[in-house]
Amino acid sequence: MTDMQTTPAIIRRYFELAGQPDNEDYFALFADDAVVEDESTEYRGIEAIRRWRREVPLVSYEITEVEDTPAGTIVTATITGDFPGSPFPGLRYRFGDYDDAQIRTLRIAP
Repeated sequence: MTDMQTTPAIIRRYFELAGQPDNEDYFALFADDAVVEDESTEYRGIEAIRRWRREVPLVSYEITEVEDTPAGTIVTATITGDFPGSPFPGLRYRFGDYDDAQIRTLRIAP
């Protein structure tokens, strides 16, 4: 499935905000004890997620696939930005625990 319109609103909102400079609306997407894993490093809690975001370059996203699985929703994207290897196709965003209000786990890896 590649139709973002049928993807849960919290995930659509994540991709709307993730490509913009950080603001409180982005961080409000995450539960206070949320876990983000990126490049095999785990960031636990909002303050750790804020530090992670300060270190990653601003990128744009081209969503290529959305898959609902028993373990959550996987969004595959090509990211483009100011980093070596850009554009990078096939990056997977695994939203493993979320509800209509907040994301609790997000794992980012090819």
